[in-house]
Amino acid sequence: MKVRRCRENPIIGPKDIKPSREGFEVVGVFNTAVARLGDEVLLLLRVAERPVGGDANTVLAAIYDTAKGDTILKEFSRNSSDNDFSDPRLIISGGRTYLSSISHLRLARSRDGVHFEIDAEPALAGSNEYETFGLEDARISFLSGTYYIDYVAVSPNGVTTCLASTRDFERFERLGVIFCPENKDVAIFPRKINGKYYALHRPVSSLFATSDIWLAESDDLICWGNHRYIMGPRAGKWDELKVGAGAVPFETEQGWLEIYHGADRANRYCLGAVLLDAEKPWEIIARSAEPVLEPQADYETQGFFGNVVFTCGLLFEDNILKIYYGVADTAVCYAEIELRDVIAALAE
Repeated sequence: MKVRRCRENPIIGPKDIKPSREGFEVVGVFNTAVARLGDEVLLLLRVAERPVGGDANTVLAAIYDTAKGDTILKEFSRNSSDNDFSDPRLIISGGRTYLSSISHLRLARSRDGVHFEIDAEPALAGSNEYETFGLEDARISFLSGTYYIDYVAVSPNGVTTCLASTRDFERFERLGVIFCPENKDVAIFPRKINGKYYALHRPVSSLFATSDIWLAESDDLICWGNHRYIMGPRAGKWDELKVGAGAVPFETEQGWLEIYHGADRANRYCLGAVLLDAEKPWEIIARSAEPVLEPQADYETQGFFGNVVFTCGLLFEDNILKIYYGVADTAVCYAEIELRDVIAALAE
């Protein structure tokens, strides 16, 4: 697979982002949605930040407080046996899980798709009981003149997927929760198929420890049903632990092409491809045996959570996949892959 990584990678890093408030620092910007609006490329970045402070004995975490309508800080003692900091992404205290950072969605604009101007303020941030630990990993689907943004909302109530809409990326309307816990990695197809909206999603079974890709359909983008299993991890392969939708599927002559992510038992995340039938998207035509993009460069293997490449969005233009992807839960990168190379890999 010939992958053309941008020479300027990472194209956006923590140093490029202004914190949303005083006393915070940006620790990661990654897993961005992408769309075109006129002659601009728009990114809806996941920005992870944490409070600056604490000391050798104390860790601070930020939580959106619905009663106060603002973000508050919670303290955790490093010396308490009740607190577990072994995973840098989490704080486990007294049997409850908190996040070491809080995320919001930030808009970035570009004429050339590589050099971006980034808004100083969040486009969407925590504002209700489902978003107290933040907003993550948005995808954008353009349908009938409206951009629909689904995103992961995290709170003690669990991991849900919510929906918002906009026509201009200046005003946003929240449409509520569309998939209940534990569900994420939702990618809404960019056109109706036989009169129905379709979406890939990733429910998690705690009983059977499965993380598989499913398909759902809807009449209104809000209520989803007729759920169908699509595919799961493959023993002994690069996606043997879990899989989930990545970018929004796009249409080719061969069918719907979905660039998805998979992880192995060492938590190494790669991107693969699956081709779905154009009119029956629950039917798999082909699936890549090997990754189409895997962590190889230093900025992909090293960082906050290394050996990770993860996409939430791409542009398909001139038979080229223009992939915007997060690396090591730290930064945003850009790469291009010829469609013919991906299709050829599916045929192997």
